Amino acid sequence: MTTPLPLDGVRIFDLTRILAGPTCTQLLGDLGADVIKIERPGEGDDTRRWGPPYVKGADGEDTTESAYYLCANRSKRSITLDLAKPEGIALAKRLLAECDVLVENFKVGSLAKLGLGYEQLKEEFPKLVYCSVTGFGQTGPYAKRAGYDFLAQGMGGIMSITGTPGVEPVKVGVGITDVMTGMYASTAILAALRHRDRTGEGQHVDCCLLDTQVAWLINEGTNYLVSGNVPKPLGNAHPNIVPYEVFATADGHVILACGNDGQFQRWCDIAGAADLKADPRFATNPLRIRNRADLTPRIADYIAQRSTDEWVAQLEAGSVPCGPVNTIDRVFEDPQVKARGMKVELPHPLAGEGTVPLIANPVKLSGTPIHYRHAPPTLGQHTDEVLAEVLGMSEAEIAAERAKGGI
Repeated sequence: MTTPLPLDGVRIFDLTRILAGPTCTQLLGDLGADVIKIERPGEGDDTRRWGPPYVKGADGEDTTESAYYLCANRSKRSITLDLAKPEGIALAKRLLAECDVLVENFKVGSLAKLGLGYEQLKEEFPKLVYCSVTGFGQTGPYAKRAGYDFLAQGMGGIMSITGTPGVEPVKVGVGITDVMTGMYASTAILAALRHRDRTGEGQHVDCCLLDTQVAWLINEGTNYLVSGNVPKPLGNAHPNIVPYEVFATADGHVILACGNDGQFQRWCDIAGAADLKADPRFATNPLRIRNRADLTPRIADYIAQRSTDEWVAQLEAGSVPCGPVNTIDRVFEDPQVKARGMKVELPHPLAGEGTVPLIANPVKLSGTPIHYRHAPPTLGQHTDEVLAEVLGMSEAEIAAERAKGGI
């Protein structure tokens, strides 16, 4: 008998697209929730077209499914509903009666115009957990603005401390604010479900990109709040630990991350840097921070004398935290990444080889391991299946709804 997953029995009405909302619902789907992805007929999630690259079909040609779409839409079933028509709204409400959670990332007020806002649904569906993922939240002077990851990274401060000093502000290389918002939203939904199970009461979960970005300023944001000093970009250096950055080796780069004085002293021994170990200006981390400008170039001179592989082997043997700067191809060839199963292959109807490669969920649960039930679905792939299974509709009833344009 298969062990039930943590969210088996939880059904999610997924009105999200792009990255933040789909990341949230993908995480919940991986944990066992039945995620029903609601998409516009003929259009679907915008990211389906955000390529190349696209999934290759049996003929070796591009299909309609982009790699970007694949990254956040596994463990879901796709149905098409035309919410611009009364028939589509009626079907949506019938489905909501069978769902535990609604997740949406429309602009504030957009769903209310369709009769699907939280205030309109909470009386009819009092147990429903309704999660809104937006750029700026449901309140405040920016609430009705459209929000994008790039804007949130800029407005939320992370770009002001990312990159090389003296160069233009730099964003993180992936849509990390979107991803983190999705993670916060999924955690909040789990908490709201726990409350619902105890009390029978649903609630509105309000998550947004800007709030999330401010929250994950973490130590640098708190450094400012405590000191009043505005943090500046340090390149790859750490504001509170020295040495903790990237250094050029004889043939590449290595990360040296000395989190305490003992690790720094061991690095000195391995490097043959007796002068740095004996220098009282570098004896403790607070002193190394004060004297960073003198210490860092001297460390760089030592590290440039050996190859990356030499440094990694010697420092690992000496219990000094270090690592290479891998390109993404090397990430997926790394033996630790392979051992942890961070790449998965899932069957996909459009894939010429039968499967698509995806990045795995990083969570390891001993009793209820992650199970990937669905590859990212094609547009409307499960419309008939869901309507028959969830609403008990016959083939004739589904055909009639299709003829009316609701699906």
